[in-house]
Amino acid sequence: MAVPMNIRALLQSEIIEDTVDKDEGICVLGIFGKSAMQPGSAKDSLINTLADKHVFSLFGSDDTDNPGGGTSIHAYYNQENRVLYLVLTSVFDNRQLIRACESLTAGLGHAEAHEFWKAAEKDHCLQLLYLFSLCHILLLVHPTCSFDVTYDRMFRALDALRQKALPLLRAAIKDSPVSKEWKLNCRPCPPRLLFVFQMNGALRVGSSGTGGNGTDGSGGDKPKKHSPRRRLQHALEDQIYRIFRKSRVLTNQSSNCLFTVPANQAFVYVVPGPDEDPIGSLLGHLRSNCVLRESEGSTPVPRQRRYQQMRYSNRQPSFNVESSLSSGGQLVDCTLKEFLWQHVELVLTKKGFDDSVGRNPQPSHFELPTYSKWLHVAHRLYQVMMENSEDDAAEISLKVQGQLKVLEGFLDADAKFSENRCQKALPLAHSAYQSNLPHNYTTTVHKNQLAQALRVYSQHARGVAFQRCALQLHEDCYKFWSNGHQLCEERSLTDQHCVHKFHLLPKPGEKPEMDHNPPILYHNSRGRSTGSCNCGRKQSPREDPFDIQAANYDFYQMLEEKCCGKLDRINFPVFQASTPDPAPASDEVPRPGEVPPSGEADRLKEKETSTHTPGDSTSLSLALSLGQSTDSLGTYGDGAEGQEKRPSLVDRQPSTVEYLPGMLHSGCPKGLLPKFSSWSVVKLGPAKAYNSLTGLEQPGFLPGSAFLLPWDVVIRSRSEEDVGSLEPLDGGPASWPAPNKASAGKRGSAGGIGRGRRRDDVARAFVGFEYEDSRGRRFFSSGPDKVVKVLGQGGPKEPATRCLNSDMPLYIPSPAQGRGIKPHYAQLARLFVVVPDAPLEIVLNPQVQPGPPPCPIFHPEQPEVVLPPDGLWVLRFPYAYVTDRGPCYPPKENQPLANFRVLRGILRANTTSSTPQ
Repeated sequence: MAVPMNIRALLQSEIIEDTVDKDEGICVLGIFGKSAMQPGSAKDSLINTLADKHVFSLFGSDDTDNPGGGTSIHAYYNQENRVLYLVLTSVFDNRQLIRACESLTAGLGHAEAHEFWKAAEKDHCLQLLYLFSLCHILLLVHPTCSFDVTYDRMFRALDALRQKALPLLRAAIKDSPVSKEWKLNCRPCPPRLLFVFQMNGALRVGSSGTGGNGTDGSGGDKPKKHSPRRRLQHALEDQIYRIFRKSRVLTNQSSNCLFTVPANQAFVYVVPGPDEDPIGSLLGHLRSNCVLRESEGSTPVPRQRRYQQMRYSNRQPSFNVESSLSSGGQLVDCTLKEFLWQHVELVLTKKGFDDSVGRNPQPSHFELPTYSKWLHVAHRLYQVMMENSEDDAAEISLKVQGQLKVLEGFLDADAKFSENRCQKALPLAHSAYQSNLPHNYTTTVHKNQLAQALRVYSQHARGVAFQRCALQLHEDCYKFWSNGHQLCEERSLTDQHCVHKFHLLPKPGEKPEMDHNPPILYHNSRGRSTGSCNCGRKQSPREDPFDIQAANYDFYQMLEEKCCGKLDRINFPVFQASTPDPAPASDEVPRPGEVPPSGEADRLKEKETSTHTPGDSTSLSLALSLGQSTDSLGTYGDGAEGQEKRPSLVDRQPSTVEYLPGMLHSGCPKGLLPKFSSWSVVKLGPAKAYNSLTGLEQPGFLPGSAFLLPWDVVIRSRSEEDVGSLEPLDGGPASWPAPNKASAGKRGSAGGIGRGRRRDDVARAFVGFEYEDSRGRRFFSSGPDKVVKVLGQGGPKEPATRCLNSDMPLYIPSPAQGRGIKPHYAQLARLFVVVPDAPLEIVLNPQVQPGPPPCPIFHPEQPEVVLPPDGLWVLRFPYAYVTDRGPCYPPKENQPLANFRVLRGILRANTTSSTPQ
């Protein structure tokens, strides 16, 4: 073999051997170890020295078979000496380390990087075991002159891995043409391990120290028998042997060990470093040449060979030879080749190694294979240890890879420490998670407790196992929560959680079942309140609703059978199905506050221009679909007269196939109606049913707060001269009196209608905004921040103008607060309107915004409702407001109540011969 090649290429190639040498055995020499940060590789230069030729390049070879910086084995077969060299390169060599660092991706985490390097170390151990299974002699090369104690841990890991994988390796080479002992032990012999250290200037020899002549520099004249380098070698041998014996890597019986070291031969060689004094180095070489030339005539041919070796070695600065003869009679230090060849000769002469010690040493097996036999065994072991083949050896290869877990306890001490540390922190984190926990809790509580557990865990956990154990903590806490401790996540329409643990809702016609897993139950927040019916004459307790139908329809339908079922009412249009199974509509129209894409916006514009025609056709179709005349629509019926039209919310006939799943509001698709109405308008009786002196006689009202506010409406035609006395109700400047002048409402109050005006010019209506809290306490409000309070006989003196010309709050603090710190709110529940028996119509147009923008505006299915004269009418507002995105919850403590409001303009007075007032 002229050039070195990869072990895989060697096993697949055929080398033509001489017929004479075909039956001779070969010595297999493995070389491994670490290298310093130098341009060249010490192991490659070592083979150049031993083979006396440039086998490897001085600056290393480009390993194209391993571009990622992995482990590889190169082989070089010297047929002259019958020695096969196997060189192992891994991430412990500088060139492979650089390639491995380049292959790492950017942003790799600490745990991932640790896994990468430990995987490379496991691969290195597996290929090192391959060398220990095939070589007679192993050479450990180290870049310093001190022993690296991490090899002790690695050799113990290799020994444990070999014992685990030994049955698998026996099965792999059972058909190989080798001896029975080889098949049993899976190696030709217990390999002998030799150590080669480099000086690297660590041991300095000077004129004042211990020199090459053996003097100790302290005045002693007695020369030393050995040079300092020889004494360093002996000290390293004693140290290495003692360490391996203490850790039981070496035992008395060599056949039971991973490797052996000779008992009576040197197994450590220290390669001297380059001399710092170039002149002294040149003089030393000159002296050596002169000594050799004096004895040239009597020196046999091998001495000339040695002279040539010395000249070659002098050209290799890393492995020069110290062969100077001291004047004090020191022993001459041998060369590296002489050190190594004494062990190789024992192999080639088939003497073997007898390295067992103790009282009863057992001889170890030894076999010198031919090249073809060794190649057969090496190929079989390569298939099961390093190559993922698809033949019968694939199963054994997978089992061998599975045994690599044995290495984790020896090699990955950091991960072992981190694992133990994190496992101790997990119980502390579990305790922190379960502290002060209710039996059932929500996702928010689970996340808060998990964050607390992670804080406790991060205070104690360290190392590469941190992330993995943190994920385990996540899983453990989630399992604990989901195993019977998970609270139902559904919230009621008043923002209260369901108290049941995780459950299923009953299907139509199905009964609740507690024993089912998960249980089948209806939602329940254990919240109860007191509510009144549509007309307000009967109160009843109600459960906290979880759906819009139970909140705004079912409760009032239940009370309607007992109280107000026979009252006159105005019915709102609802969905009328034309198919047996109608489907809820999908909302494709952009909601308020959302900006549609440019293409979609253009499409919507084209659709609006093509479907929205000018004139009063839209209002007319709306009126006809609601069963009304155009006269009752107020401003909606005056489009032909040039009146300003408000944008219509329904541009086509209501659908009979799709229904609106929630409530009707300003962001709903056009032309859709819900299955039921969340609003109600009923008539309690004629106008005289309300007595302004005694107020409403209904349950739940606070004392003195059951009075409606008077509203004087001027009845006069447009042709009269006193146009300035009209009372507009649009909230403009004209609704307020001029300075030093009394208002029309005051002139026409209970004290008398005013001089110069007929009594039938003014009609008195009554209006009341009723609020109701969860305890059933009711009261009327005379303004956004004032409660009606009448003391003694007679009704309230302030008019309803302030209420009608301003936005009324949807929630106000209840006058009867509880003992708790949390404020108690009352919600606008009803609007009472007394329409007098006069030529007067009052138009009802309620618009509610139950939240800050961009909350939509809710309105009934019929935008404007005309209240006929001579009646006591009650508009019942929805109990809850729900959009397709979820419910609009009541205000929190830190939310301003002004954002929850009923828009002004809820009432408008019309006469049969005048414009709206």
